[in-house]
Amino acid sequence: QVQLVESGGGWVQPGGSLRLSCAASGNIFRINTMGWYRQAPEKQRDIVGVMTSGGIKTYKESVKGRFTISRDIGNNTVYLQMDSLKPEDTGVYYCNARGVYYYDSSGSMRHELDFWGEGTPVTVSA
Repeated sequence: QVQLVESGGGWVQPGGSLRLSCAASGNIFRINTMGWYRQAPEKQRDIVGVMTSGGIKTYKESVKGRFTISRDIGNNTVYLQMDSLKPEDTGVYYCNARGVYYYDSSGSMRHELDFWGEGTPVTVSA
């Protein structure tokens, strides 16, 4: 099985910065895409930024130029550097691993479409 553990959330004033980290653990062979989604209060979960193993990055329009996603492929880790934070960035940030190939306890390779972390809250307020 694969687990995702996020860290780095918290409270910050508008204009401030936070850096989120997410580490995937397990007997992982490859993760195609890793990234971050956000669920604001009373809204659906929405993409923030994702990055393929080939280095292609996709961002939500409202965070372009402020947020930067990066990956450490060898350590199955993804980061989200969030600068110039705004109150509308408030929400729970979930790490996602999509297209995951891993070995189960019997040594067989498995493929899973999605794994999710438990989420880390980010609050931006004065």
